[in-house]
Amino acid sequence: MRRAWRLGWRVAGLTLLAGALPAAADPAAGPAPAATAGWAQARQLILVVTPDWNADHGSLQTFVRDGQGWRAAGLAAPVTIGHAGAAWGRGLQPEAGEGPRKREGDGRSPAGVFRLGIAFGYAAGATTAMPYRALTAGDYCIDVSGSPLYNRIVDAAKVGEAAVKGSTEPMRRDLHVHGDQRYKLGFVIAHNADARAQAGSCIFGHLWKSPHDATTGCTAMAEATMRALLAWLRPDEQPVFVLLPRQAYARLAASWQLPRLAAP
Repeated sequence: MRRAWRLGWRVAGLTLLAGALPAAADPAAGPAPAATAGWAQARQLILVVTPDWNADHGSLQTFVRDGQGWRAAGLAAPVTIGHAGAAWGRGLQPEAGEGPRKREGDGRSPAGVFRLGIAFGYAAGATTAMPYRALTAGDYCIDVSGSPLYNRIVDAAKVGEAAVKGSTEPMRRDLHVHGDQRYKLGFVIAHNADARAQAGSCIFGHLWKSPHDATTGCTAMAEATMRALLAWLRPDEQPVFVLLPRQAYARLAASWQLPRLAAP
């Protein structure tokens, strides 16, 4: 781990100084600014940085926070995101200025700061401290904006078949989509948690089909990356997920008290 903190990683054209610089402010030094109050207590952070708003790929890095600020946790890996790139999502962050806004069906991954929901997968259990849902053939995430269950994972056996009609997100994709393994293991990214109509739904971290296949709005990664990530996460550390294009990150990192990026 100490060695990892001395190394720098290339992230979307920038060098991530892994632990060499403190966060913009020490959370122990006083109250967080209003802009960062929603994640002031977070001590674990999953960071995804992309080259620009329209890129369909990026780099993932994990961090822990203590009295010295954010320090790299040793996980660094490539990811793919929405095939149309990224757009501002509805998370913990305030209005953040320039850039597209996430809409249902736009093919963009939500940018911003988000809490994590449950982990999920096809197996009965997983190596993780996060709450875990073993998916069944009747589990769907409702991406129908007019539904009262919009942006929720539900079991058709409990809510009724009519309630999941029209959803394009069966969670057991291996059973419904020709053996697809992308939801074999994943976690919920809490975008649009209050389910505002047409603002976007069913945003996950999940396995990728390949390093060259983008998603419809999620963040996808190799299975080894996912397993390491889930084993590392601790709900009592109040983890958050951050996704930002490079220029937006450079503009906002200091005021949002995020790990610093430095030009190469």
